[in-house]
Amino acid sequence: MDLSIIVVNWNVKDLLRDCLNSLLTATQTSPHVATEIIVVDSASTDGSPQMVRGEFPQVQLVASTENLGYANGNNYGVDLAQGRYLFLLNPDTVVEPDAPALMVDYLDSHPDVGALGPQLLWPDGSVQSSRRRFPTVGSLFWESTLLGQWFPDNRHIRRYHTADQSPDQTQPVDWVVGAAILIRREAWQQVGPIEADFFMYFEETDWCRRCVQAGWQIHYLPAAKITHFEGKSSEQVFADRTIRFQRSKIRYTRKYFGVGWAVALRIFLWCTFAFQWAEETAKWLIGHRRTLRRERMTAYGQVLRSL
Repeated sequence: MDLSIIVVNWNVKDLLRDCLNSLLTATQTSPHVATEIIVVDSASTDGSPQMVRGEFPQVQLVASTENLGYANGNNYGVDLAQGRYLFLLNPDTVVEPDAPALMVDYLDSHPDVGALGPQLLWPDGSVQSSRRRFPTVGSLFWESTLLGQWFPDNRHIRRYHTADQSPDQTQPVDWVVGAAILIRREAWQQVGPIEADFFMYFEETDWCRRCVQAGWQIHYLPAAKITHFEGKSSEQVFADRTIRFQRSKIRYTRKYFGVGWAVALRIFLWCTFAFQWAEETAKWLIGHRRTLRRERMTAYGQVLRSL
């Protein structure tokens, strides 16, 4: 078996259907790449498991009774996989017919590369940022915070998002977004599974960092193109998504920069979310779109209690 494609799904049945159809087209386009597809469903309630069973009998389905998250779900799928290469793929993606084969061929010809990312595209065809440098203390404070919203074109984020490199050039990178990442089995066996404590967010950053520390390279291959409808599972629960993202950011900071910086980041995040909660409260008090403001106040309140 050349390629094991692992798709962890949670309540995105229609997107999953499109994803699987694109994968089957890809396998027919490149029959020389022996491929298996494994769907790990994380207790979906939208009929996803039934859809896979009924419409895709050639796909191996694992229907969990609990939400496993990105890390545990992919680790479970890898345990079942038989391929030389492990393709971790989000369900909210549609692959170009030649993308999986291009990625397999690239790893076949680059034995020092442990993991490879494709070029991710937005639904309108524009390039989605999917390659990164490893976070610095500066980028952790600026990325996905009020600082980043107020000053989006700052040097910390530009460096983090490799804005100085062309997105159309094949290149070594520090890490690639986990929506679509092809991993050499030998690298997985040496580095180990995705750290389950991250559950969701920063798990691929951590894995790629461990991969590089083990002596492997991470590359980005723009010739392989995949459309990504970003965040369709996680956007269903804003507060939960934000809590998981910020907790994972703090965990990553503690692991690689120490407890002191992690505490400082936690305090900083609490202050920024308190500011946002106060801002929404003020708008609610003057009667501006009160239903929306109440929802946001509740969400920010949940985030504050979690930090």
